[in-house]
Order: sequence, then structure tokens, then C-alpha cells
Amino acid sequence: MKSEEIVLTMRDISKNFPGVKALSHVDFTLRKGEIHALMGENGAGKSTLIKVLTGVEEFETGDIHIAGNDKCIVNRSPQEAQVNGISTVYQEVNLCPNLTVAENIFIGRAPRKLGGIDWRTMNARAKKVLQDLNIEVDVTKALENYSVAIQQMVAIARAVDISAKVLILDEPTASLDESEVEKLFDVMLALKKKGIGIIFVTHFLEQVYKVCDRITVLRNGTLVGEYEVEKLPRVQLVAKMMGKDFDDLASIKKPVEEGKQSKKQEVLLKAEKLASLGKIKPFDLAIHKGEVIGLSGLLGSGRSELARTLYGAERVDEGTLTVGGKKQSVKAPIDAMKAGMAFCPENRKDEGIIADLSVRENLIIALQAKRGMFKLISKEDQEKFTEEYIKILQIKTADMETPIKQLSGGNQQKVILGRWLLTHPEFLILDEPTRGIDVGTKTEIQKLVVKLAGEGMSVMFISSEIEEMVRTCSRMAILRDGVKVGEIEEADISQENIMKAIAGGDEHA
Repeated sequence: MKSEEIVLTMRDISKNFPGVKALSHVDFTLRKGEIHALMGENGAGKSTLIKVLTGVEEFETGDIHIAGNDKCIVNRSPQEAQVNGISTVYQEVNLCPNLTVAENIFIGRAPRKLGGIDWRTMNARAKKVLQDLNIEVDVTKALENYSVAIQQMVAIARAVDISAKVLILDEPTASLDESEVEKLFDVMLALKKKGIGIIFVTHFLEQVYKVCDRITVLRNGTLVGEYEVEKLPRVQLVAKMMGKDFDDLASIKKPVEEGKQSKKQEVLLKAEKLASLGKIKPFDLAIHKGEVIGLSGLLGSGRSELARTLYGAERVDEGTLTVGGKKQSVKAPIDAMKAGMAFCPENRKDEGIIADLSVRENLIIALQAKRGMFKLISKEDQEKFTEEYIKILQIKTADMETPIKQLSGGNQQKVILGRWLLTHPEFLILDEPTRGIDVGTKTEIQKLVVKLAGEGMSVMFISSEIEEMVRTCSRMAILRDGVKVGEIEEADISQENIMKAIAGGDEHA
């Protein structure tokens, strides 16, 4: 590769946050006129690398070079990055919705004449730069009149007009429909022909293989490698992102021997063509009593969205939900609770614990909500329930009145589990219940899940750790790009089969 074809190099980049090594000696290379996917699961370091490049975060070691500048650059702000030819378009467009399209394209650099802004020239130039991207809109209208897709196009047009050499698209397709994604890809390919280097941050495998030239994979803040798209089979990409050696997967022992499939009990919950527009596409799913059904897929596959739709945390736009043989209208979580469902969310700090309340108050709050505010739980019962679950779950706390924020992450998670077990649900949804907690507590939670299923409770288990899913689940549903694409029965659950299903497509392409 000739040096003049390189538009950006990042070498030996390291960045630390308190207690966390966000980036460790990472290299990244972008070539002129290429679309380069930056991929990795949660915590891989993608966002930090982009923030370092664009001046949002400082870095401790390493150097950055941009084509046409012999000196190492250090961007101290996004504005300085733009001066150096680096522009970013985020999923949430960072423009001014009350200003016109033209004003947004020329913020801070509007053409002027005697007496003020030269509106005619600005509007004409805005129209021309958009037409060059095959976008026809009224540039004199306020940006808020247009869809997210058009707003992204306007942000891209602004980047192009300020002579960006590097364009970073950070999850740009997450909020777009299929036709809008195709339009964005047309624009990306047009910019590629102009010689602009594009960094495409995404979690959609199909899109990567459709539009990208190269892939850089990060994992846990380190560089896994850089690969040409056409030479990296999808299943190997999944393996690299998740930290598995695909060649060794076949040797992992299956949890259930062939021919010894567990006999399924009656169906507790059945979803038919259930969907939440923009979140999860229509899916069918039957959940039996006493089973642990796992949801597996990469970041952004729709695992959490499917669970939240079942629970009423996402709006149900179509389809039917039957629980215990009766059709249910689950418009909100309280409806799901009354139907015998419980949900431990992925983000326990923001959606799970109430930090300033005590262990006791956190533990009884769901049962109180289910009973209603006119049937208050007595202080005596609250203390009895709390003592019971502190003992059952072995929650380590000074006493039940200790603020939950003073507990470790694992013990906070146990309190949230106790909260929902106290409601005696028939169906329990656990979204990443063991993330960020120690190995011993993880094992305790996994054993508890299997025990609850053995006692007849149905459990939905979501985890990014495949080994955990293999150990815990009796059936798996696989999701990809917001679609439920298949199921794996108990005897066939293995790391190899799960990863093949997640990858999809042609293994050799």
C-alpha cells in the first residue's frame, strides 16, 4: 500500500480511566477512498478510540498522523479535529433543529456581504452540496421538519463541505429503516469515490459485508486485528469479536447428550408476530414452564428489545401475547407484573437500583407496586421478607437499612433478583444478570436460575458470555439485526452452533 493512499494512522494509542484500561497500545489505519468498519462488543474500546481521535478525550501514549501533515496531530476538541480534516456524524445528530438546513450546513462559516449574512449565496451553496449527494430538500426549511435520515445527510453534507478527509459515522443506521439505510449507503459510496476515508462504527454484520472494504476489531481495549472483508468469513468475525478461537469450539462438550432431550412442559407464554416498530421486527416465540430460554446475538441484535417488548417496556405495535392461555394486553410493565412476569434490566445502576434507598426499600418496591399503593406492606412484613431474601441469596450487607449504593455490584444484583422473586413470578426475564460481578457470584446466580426452572418457573436469560448460556439454558433463540432468525434445541446447544447461528450468511464469504 503506497504511503500517499494512507489518510489516517493511529499508532500505539493508550487511554486509561480510573480502574479501567480503555485502550491499550491500539493501532488503526484508514486509507483514502475506503469504508472501514470499526467493530467490537460492549467495552471493546470503539467509542474511546473515536473520542481520542476527535479530541473529546486525551490519550496517554501514541501518535496520530493525517495525510498532508508531516507533524503528529493532537486534537484538543472536535472543532480542532475538523480543522485537521476529521468530522463525525453521530446517531443522534448534533445540529440545531430550529435552524434551516442551509444554516446548519454553514454554522460558523456563513458567507457574508455588507450588512450581514448572504442568504442567497448560502442557500444556493447548501442546495448544491446536497444535490452532489443526490439529496433534494428545501434548504430554507427548519431542520426539525425532516427525518433523522435527512438530518444525518445534512450533517454529512456539512462535513464534506468543510473538506473532511476522514468522515466518522458512529452507528448511523441504528434509527433508520431499510430504504433510508440504502440511501445512506449510496451517499457513502459516492463519498468513497471522492477519496474520503470513512470510519463506519456499527454492529450490523449484514451492513458491514455489504458496504465495507476492511474491518478493524477491538476487544477489551486491545486490537484483535485488521482484515479485508472479503477474506474474513462472518463466523470468524463473530469469534474475533467475542474472544473465541473458532477452531477449538468443536471440542467443547455439549451439556445434553444426543437422544436425551428434556420433555417440554406446557406453554406458559406465547408471542405471535409481536413487534415494536423501530426496535424489534415481528417474532414468534413459545416459552414453556420450567425452561430457561436464552436470547443470543451480538450487540444491537435485538435481545434486550425483544425482552422489553414482552414485558411492556417497549410499545407493542402489532401481534398478540398469550400468557397462561389468556390473551394479554401488555401496554406497560405494571400489566406484565399483574400477568405474572418480572424483569431484571441490563442497566442495573440506571434502571434497577434506587441508589439512595436502603436494601429493604429496594427489595420490597416491586411487590408494593404490584399490590398497589392502597395495600401498603407493613414494616414488619417488609423486614421479614428482606431477612428471608438476604439469607436465601446470601446478600452481603451490614444490615437491611444500608443504602444499596454501598453494596458491591454483585450484591446489588442479588437485591434486584430478590425484589422480583418476592413477587413470585411465573416468568422471569434476566438481562445480563451477571455482567460486572465476580466469578463466585456469577456461579451462584447461574445455579439459582437452574434451580428456579427446576421448581417450575420459566426464565429468559440474556448474556453476552456464550459459556454462561451453554451452562444455563435449555433452549436458545438467536437474534440478528432486530430479527429472530432461529432457535437451538437443548441437545444442540454448543458454542460452535450458537456462533454459527449468530454469524448467519455464507460461512465462507
